[in-house]
Amino acid sequence: MSTPSSRLVLRSLGLLLALFILSPVSASFAASTRPKPLNLILILVDDLGWSDLSCTGSRFYETPNIDRLAKDGVLFSQAYSACTVCSPTRAALLTGKYPARLRVTDWIKGHAAPKAKLTVPDWTQHLPHSEITLAEHLKTAGYATASIGKWHLGGPDSFPEQHGFDLNVGGYDRGQPPSFSAPYQIPTLTEGPPGEFLTDRESREAVDFIQANQHRPFFLYLPHYAVHEPIAGKPDVVEKYKRKADPSNPHHNPTYAALIESVDDSVGRIRAALARLGLSDQTMIVFTSDNGGLILGKNPPTSNLPLRAGKGSSYDGGVRVPLIVHWPRKAHPGTTVSVPVMSIDLLPTFLDAAKLPPLAVDGQSLVSLLQGKQRFSREALYWHYPHYHPGGATPYGAIRAGDFKLIEWFEDQHVELYNLKSDPGEQRDLSKSDLKRTAALRNNLVAWRRSVGAQMPSLNPNAPIPPHRPLMPSVWTTPAL
Repeated sequence: MSTPSSRLVLRSLGLLLALFILSPVSASFAASTRPKPLNLILILVDDLGWSDLSCTGSRFYETPNIDRLAKDGVLFSQAYSACTVCSPTRAALLTGKYPARLRVTDWIKGHAAPKAKLTVPDWTQHLPHSEITLAEHLKTAGYATASIGKWHLGGPDSFPEQHGFDLNVGGYDRGQPPSFSAPYQIPTLTEGPPGEFLTDRESREAVDFIQANQHRPFFLYLPHYAVHEPIAGKPDVVEKYKRKADPSNPHHNPTYAALIESVDDSVGRIRAALARLGLSDQTMIVFTSDNGGLILGKNPPTSNLPLRAGKGSSYDGGVRVPLIVHWPRKAHPGTTVSVPVMSIDLLPTFLDAAKLPPLAVDGQSLVSLLQGKQRFSREALYWHYPHYHPGGATPYGAIRAGDFKLIEWFEDQHVELYNLKSDPGEQRDLSKSDLKRTAALRNNLVAWRRSVGAQMPSLNPNAPIPPHRPLMPSVWTTPAL
């Protein structure tokens, strides 16, 4: 039986507990035990080839900071860009959707081919304002957002500020810098001191943004202008690579090597800043490229061997890219994932990792793969490029399902089929020997094009007609094999 004195003690304890719950100290304690939001960094390198890093096979380029990122994170050995050129992949990264669905299917402004067999469709030459970008979605969750570097997704009406970014440093409609050394002549970038190197400037701006927003969640989109043309490097670094260059090595361009090293330095600065600010464990970093390495010209800057071709091509050299994901305390460090993935998967991965509401997109979250769980399944990956490019592509579509990749050429509708597991260089066309698989993949490719509303090229009335080969029919069908 309780006594008046014991009841008084209980009431006093209850009052003290209520006061503690309502006090600023208790509110602060509750806030401190709440999980901190995940910061997100996306580093996109322009034209970086699949094997252009030490950790992906290069014996010439030196990338110790990127290699360390891979050692501390997850390396995807069969990652693909959404397109063989830059603008469509960038649109796909920011929306999670296939370029064909967005109708952003070529680099802006694309190549003119007035005498080609086909006329390219009237495609969209900016990031559509109707799309919800990753930056816009994150802003609703309280994130600070910045785009620092190359944009190339439309003119002033479609700059980063119009697509959810609080800060735009250096992003405008052009796809390459007039110069990698100041003066840069980039209208959205204040000039640096003469001789300042652009990649260094971008990383410094990135560190400033991180430091300014260290007490709130942030999304940093860092699309470096490197390693796009004009190929340039710091003179002392170029000299270093000149001394070690071996013409028998597919990678031997010292200036390109110096440009890659500038990107590696940038990764090192960003990770050092995160560590200094105590943000490393609450920051996810994704590092990737927008398409395969450039191999045009008499002295191409790099090589994608053993993959076939490069930027602007339908083959894997044009679309296979490095992909590293660093997610401290969550992803299994030092692991390699061989599952085929694509640029469209990064947006849903960021949102899933940050425990934010998903968006309706074409990509899939890679969180299960990052955590070593076997819950990831997908029927196929698709490409649609109804354009011409000096890198070798004529209008084409492609599908990868399992180990097999089928390419359909729109000019005459012929197809090629490759087993990428046994033939990563795409040298042995199996389309005539594996008719059943060829027919099935082609049917799937046609069905996918219809599902996303892919734009198709049309017959060009101004094209010369070869006497030995009629032009293709005006309606795309699936011919009997």
